[in-house]
Amino acid sequence: MIPTSLLLRQALPPGWQRVRLRDLLRQADARMKAEPDTEYKMAGVKWYGEGVFHRETVRGDGMSANHVAPLVPGALIYNRLFAWKASFAVVPPELGDCFVSNEFPQFVTDSHRLLPDYLYLFCTRETTVRAVSAASTGSAAVSRNRFKEEQFLGFEIALPPLKEQAAIVARWRERKRQIAAARARIEKLEGTLPGIVYRGLGTPPPLADKPVGKCFALPWKELERWSFNYLSRARQGLLGFAKSKFPIVPLGEHLIETMNGYCIKPVAGPTPHKMLKLNALAAAGLDLTKSKFIKIPDKIAERFSIRKGDLFICRSVGSYDHVAKCALAKDDAPSFVFPDTIIRARFKDSLLSEYVGEVIQTPLGRAFFQSNARTAVGMWKIGAEDIGNFPIPLPPVLVQREIMARVQKGRAEIARERETAARLTREIAAEVEALILGEKKLDRGLTNRISSRRSYRA
Repeated sequence: MIPTSLLLRQALPPGWQRVRLRDLLRQADARMKAEPDTEYKMAGVKWYGEGVFHRETVRGDGMSANHVAPLVPGALIYNRLFAWKASFAVVPPELGDCFVSNEFPQFVTDSHRLLPDYLYLFCTRETTVRAVSAASTGSAAVSRNRFKEEQFLGFEIALPPLKEQAAIVARWRERKRQIAAARARIEKLEGTLPGIVYRGLGTPPPLADKPVGKCFALPWKELERWSFNYLSRARQGLLGFAKSKFPIVPLGEHLIETMNGYCIKPVAGPTPHKMLKLNALAAAGLDLTKSKFIKIPDKIAERFSIRKGDLFICRSVGSYDHVAKCALAKDDAPSFVFPDTIIRARFKDSLLSEYVGEVIQTPLGRAFFQSNARTAVGMWKIGAEDIGNFPIPLPPVLVQREIMARVQKGRAEIARERETAARLTREIAAEVEALILGEKKLDRGLTNRISSRRSYRA
């Protein structure tokens, strides 16, 4: 059992009380035998409190488990293997037809004393997650640290009256809406960037979202090849850039070199050198904070080092959506190297690295690489040959700079919105922590409005 002092130490506000979760919860114990010929919609719980999701649909004879449990809408659910990654959620009504294995215990709250969403906020706060991590047991730090039900039920919660719980949940939802609005603005702004590139190159956008008819007409002079498949793929953007007011050339004609990265296991560190992780490839540029310590000779570090202007392209990844994801190195980083899942590309003076990166990141660019990717053992792969064959419009360097100036203006606006979203995320985490600890009181008017609605009743 986790000591109370590890979770809550300070005195509680008037009307609050300390209660063991076992006195507030009932574990849902309904389960059924998995029938071999029956299909089951299996659910999972995302890390970091991101919710429940439909993971896959499988037949009973394709499962390793003999029994499944139906999801209970409104119940608190967690992943025993990844509770230390804040894998907690409240089951939404729309997933009531899904099932889980016994690695996902569910708990129904006493509706007169505890709101499910308030319990979720308690479970996902930083202090609780640290306590969960300390209580989890297993042989492997990454995926076998099970957080057992009896340990969870032994946790102690600082319990305010229902109306205060409802007010705290309402405040959290309000701030989450603000974060969602900021992220929607980011998504909208990001959607404008390919259009900037297309307009600068005189390239029509792809028609991937529109059905392609089995019969269409073209002027003879526009008929590049007598093949419906070729013309259909071209219209959907699967061949990359096929039209531009500038010459379209294979990217390989303007490459100095491409090189696959280095493969080595990480170490505890600190060490003089670091290896980039795959998530270091960010649209705004290479993120050196996404890295891990390695131990390599200086000669290896020099060979696989990072120089300003290098373009790094994902060549091997489990997610099809991340094929050819790329990022630009904005500065020299001699103490960092890149992994063998990434290709480093360096270009002649006729091409700006940042221009190439933006062209590849357009839907036309990504579609080319995705349509040429090969899959094996669950990994999607592209190679140096695919990069060399990529058809890229070649405007004068001055025009490339003009296009990039407009793109960078958009990226600066996106960066401001990202900072807004990040600030709101930090603020809400700190605010929820203070509210649940009783260190901060909500506006009495909000609490009274929630109370008058009595919307917190189950």
